[in-house]
Amino acid sequence: MNIFNSNIQRLLAFLLAVAVLSCVHNPKKEPQGHTHHKANNSIATKSFHEKMLAEISLLPTTTLTTENMVFIKGGTFVMGGNNAQARPDEFPQHKDTANDIWVDKTEVTNAQFKKFIEATGYITTAERSFEVEGQSYPPGALVFDPNQPDFWWKFVEGASWKHPYGPNSNIEGKDDHPVVQVSWYDAQAYCHWSGKRLPTEAEFEYLSRGQKTEESYPWGNDFSIATQKANFFQGDFPNFNSMDDGYNKTAAVKSFESNGFGLYDIAGNVWEWTLDTYYPNAYQLKKKHEQDFFLTYHNPKQEKVVRGGSYLCSESYCTGYRSAARMSSSPDTSLEHTGFRTVLDPQ
Repeated sequence: MNIFNSNIQRLLAFLLAVAVLSCVHNPKKEPQGHTHHKANNSIATKSFHEKMLAEISLLPTTTLTTENMVFIKGGTFVMGGNNAQARPDEFPQHKDTANDIWVDKTEVTNAQFKKFIEATGYITTAERSFEVEGQSYPPGALVFDPNQPDFWWKFVEGASWKHPYGPNSNIEGKDDHPVVQVSWYDAQAYCHWSGKRLPTEAEFEYLSRGQKTEESYPWGNDFSIATQKANFFQGDFPNFNSMDDGYNKTAAVKSFESNGFGLYDIAGNVWEWTLDTYYPNAYQLKKKHEQDFFLTYHNPKQEKVVRGGSYLCSESYCTGYRSAARMSSSPDTSLEHTGFRTVLDPQ
């Protein structure tokens, strides 16, 4: 075994040790990510997080536009778990309010992200080398592999938004698919360039519900029609996907009908980053802090909330396509099933 393979084994062992809440419905958990922010903290005056935000702030911007967005009136709604599959971090149910907002109709696509990259020269986190516990690693990202013992993810050198499953994969012919293998920092960089932002967790749930305030899914309570409404995993997870919905990986945006707000793929297809730092007891904390506490305070692990579920969610696993479902990952994580959409506050 060469040194690189040995190092990767150590990396995977580290990732398994810190694996966190993305689909933590099962002993096999999705990975927290590279934890780049651990690197060089002892010798740097700024944390990785601070350095990334500073770098992002220097990127150029483009002309602000609401093209491909929809204006949605805000409102008060009941946030939190409302069916038997709800997990402890979805309680207690509580009233929350979303303001009027412009929202991307779809997840940000490969074509849109490519335009951003070409305009700014930004290098995504997956395209950068990184360190874990003093050991350097080449650029790469985490790719789903159900054959991995005890861990369904593997680090693949060369995996990135342009090569979602490794260097031998590409996005040719997939301009209209959601961009993936993008970290929270990458999403923030795109937002800076576009003049927009990520939605808060509360906003995302409001948007997901699409005026169906009491229902479990964006389309209602009838799971028997789910394969007509969202891209997710059917069959024996993770070994066999029957693809009753017609897809094994990502689907082109707008492959399924929109929800009540005119938003596509707000459930399924890919997980979507939000602004908020993750707390398992967030809804209890909301009773003690203002809403912006979750946007400005950063806990030591820096986990950020992801919402909406993906093509790897199933009824036997995480059911992330439920409107109330909440998961998390570290902000430097890049995964083959995670993307984002942007929002814009009315001027």
